[in-house]
Amino acid sequence: RSMKMPEARPPLVPELRFPDFRDAGPWEVKRLGEVYRFKPTNSWPRDRLNYESGVVRNIHYGDIHKGLSTSFRLAESTVPFLDDELADRLASDAYCEPGDVVLADASEDVADIGKAIEIVEVRGERLVSGLHTILASQIERRLIIGFAAYLFASSAVRRQIQERAQGAKVLGLSKSQLAEVALTYPKHENEQQKIADCLASLDDLISAQGERLAALKAHKRGLMQQLFPQGLD
Repeated sequence: RSMKMPEARPPLVPELRFPDFRDAGPWEVKRLGEVYRFKPTNSWPRDRLNYESGVVRNIHYGDIHKGLSTSFRLAESTVPFLDDELADRLASDAYCEPGDVVLADASEDVADIGKAIEIVEVRGERLVSGLHTILASQIERRLIIGFAAYLFASSAVRRQIQERAQGAKVLGLSKSQLAEVALTYPKHENEQQKIADCLASLDDLISAQGERLAALKAHKRGLMQQLFPQGLD
């Protein structure tokens, strides 16, 4: 009896594609472990961090959950320092570099497990990945800086990560589980750039609208204080 050959995966192409790339062929499919290697992280708790001074900044998984930008720029983010006496105990390969991805490997909520940020800019500062995080660095440059933030936030990648997470009250994610996640991306850097630029411009618009909404709400509060008599308390 002849062995049944495994079915070949159909070529993957997105439903919506920029005109320049409609004939650029299917997207690449690789396991995360083929694209990224894992770098050392630390497990120092929040009480070993401070916001006053230091020489090394530290990304705590709680800060990822609390809303660090998925396209992380250190100059635009509030990230604590490691206490100075801990800085000398860091591995030489522990520092985050542009293009690296930091993922939260623990969460009480399936929606946040494996939540990721891409390190886009560090401005020459020393930055490390801390408690309950996984730090992934590209083995060779396949993805342009700025693209991975959206790739790791895509429903296809998020769904795979959520399916692999384990635990009862607190969900956990291991490096070996993460390494098996399939990543799909355009082979051409120009197409990656086009996608990243498009989505980043939408993020900027959303942010601007959020600031405008906050200003309008503050204006309304001020008007209400002036339109109604005060001094009854």
